[in-house]
Amino acid sequence: MRRAVGLYAAGAVLLIGAAFPFLWMLSTALKPSGEIFATPRFVPLHPTLENFSRLFADTSFLVFFRNSVVVAGATVLLTLTVSALGAYSLTRYRFRGRDSVAGLILLTYMFAPIMIIIPFYILVRQLGIVNTRLALVLSYTTFCLPFCLWVLRAFFQSIPLELEEAALVDGAGRGRTVWYVVLPLALPGLIAAGIFTFILAWNDFLFALVLITSEELKTLPVGVNDLFNATIVDWGMIMAAGVMITVPTVGFFVAVQRYLVQGWGAGGVKG
Repeated sequence: MRRAVGLYAAGAVLLIGAAFPFLWMLSTALKPSGEIFATPRFVPLHPTLENFSRLFADTSFLVFFRNSVVVAGATVLLTLTVSALGAYSLTRYRFRGRDSVAGLILLTYMFAPIMIIIPFYILVRQLGIVNTRLALVLSYTTFCLPFCLWVLRAFFQSIPLELEEAALVDGAGRGRTVWYVVLPLALPGLIAAGIFTFILAWNDFLFALVLITSEELKTLPVGVNDLFNATIVDWGMIMAAGVMITVPTVGFFVAVQRYLVQGWGAGGVKG
């Protein structure tokens, strides 16, 4: 009994510590301008939505939000498609150096994205896709793919070959077998890889800053950063933007967190 109480108490402390910055940000976003710099209070005396209304009316926040959704969603689709095909081939087809290829793929994940920003910029400039959403999608896919492929490889290895053979005997082709048998069984891994990719693409600042120059193509991290460059820093508006950026990711994570834990745990144990 005491152990359970201690575990719940420790969990509550961790939850409060993790949630406090977001709650303080929400509190600041709901305060009038004059109250923000007054005596610090956690609960606003006169809560207002003025900061949110000014954020939508006076800035291009909705444009930045749309760009982030489009880029992050396209990155997830492309990364999952390529990593699923690669992971399936590494587990179902035999060829020389297969295990070495798998190890090399994971090795590439050790390099920080900042190490490839200059050669990647030169490449996309030669391809003529600088200042496009496509450049961002390809860049995010580049450094999400190794991890996602490794996670999915572990899941595909855990799926018995007998299930695929039974489907093939019943007349299903390779494509139908993968779609109706393999992918549903690997769904936790797909969701885990998708969450990882989405969060990385949603929060990236470096590549979006270097590759995008047009105001109408900026994503949320770069667009919100521009609010700090104003003559007067509007902290109420900045906190409102922070809340609007954080809520979608938190809500999405809460909805699928059990798949995330299962997917990462299985990938770490079986890989």
